[in-house]
Amino acid sequence: MPRTPKRPRFSRLMPILGTLALLTCCGPLVDERADSREAEWEADYPPIGRFVEVEGHRVHLIERGQPRGTAPDIVLIHGANGNVRDFTIDLVERLEDDYRVIALDRPGLGYSESWGPADSDPRLQARVLREAAEQIGLNRPIVLGHSYGGAVATAWALQAQDETAALVLLAAALEPWDGTLSFWYDLNQTSLGEPVRAALSAFTPEAAIDAPIAKVFEPEDPPENYAEAFGAVLSLRRDSQAANNRQINDLLPNIVEMSESYDTLTLPIEMLHGEDDQIVGIDIHARPFAERVPSAHLVTLPGAGHMIQHTRLDAVLAAIERARQRAGLGG
Repeated sequence: MPRTPKRPRFSRLMPILGTLALLTCCGPLVDERADSREAEWEADYPPIGRFVEVEGHRVHLIERGQPRGTAPDIVLIHGANGNVRDFTIDLVERLEDDYRVIALDRPGLGYSESWGPADSDPRLQARVLREAAEQIGLNRPIVLGHSYGGAVATAWALQAQDETAALVLLAAALEPWDGTLSFWYDLNQTSLGEPVRAALSAFTPEAAIDAPIAKVFEPEDPPENYAEAFGAVLSLRRDSQAANNRQINDLLPNIVEMSESYDTLTLPIEMLHGEDDQIVGIDIHARPFAERVPSAHLVTLPGAGHMIQHTRLDAVLAAIERARQRAGLGG
């Protein structure tokens, strides 16, 4: 999904590997500190919605806006390292006068439980989230997905196209790509992954989160106090790291399989993508998808990066409105 990075030289990795070896020897103490910090983070950023059960696992979701049956349903699916708070910063508030809004934590992230290796497949995630939403009533929704969530939203449509009004895909990961992911994702597939995750949870200063947030927003700036509003520290919990890293590592083969069915999509699809997106390249994902799926309408955003649900909110709202009109939902 990210563009291919340069791999670090082995000499640069020696201090890192030495530190990891030391942390492995001190595992119980590291885990104790991680336990304490994770409990603090969850107290500071508790669930903000409700739980439903799917296949014996809890799924966390929020429901906002208009009463059921009085306005179109819109489902919001977040991206990698995300949770529903990413949408409650501003998007949900802008939608709730005209829609019944349902946002869900993807399996293994936020407060939704993991299915283990099975939830590395966006198609399983789509089925789980659809079944969760159906438990609170769901009527032919518009389904919006950002980044990795765009792959899940597309899987949703592939599984239930007749029951889906339209898709809105924001900076979505949709097409196979060449190259590899970063060293850190590779490392998490080794036996060192667990102590790395524990060390990050135990020792990462909360202020250090600002740097990766700035990176994912480039070349634009994140909203003020974004880390606090988003509850970014929740992504540092060991289980969340493990689920996110596994899902990213396993995304490519699942995208390859999904892409074989894209020609079956005929529902309205509105796409937005930043021309300067450094995380999900527009020429790798959005443009090829729009060329192969006739019902897809792509709007490119000059100067925009990856987090367009925050930096280009008016364009997102316009895309949702186009999807609504194309789906015949009125308004």
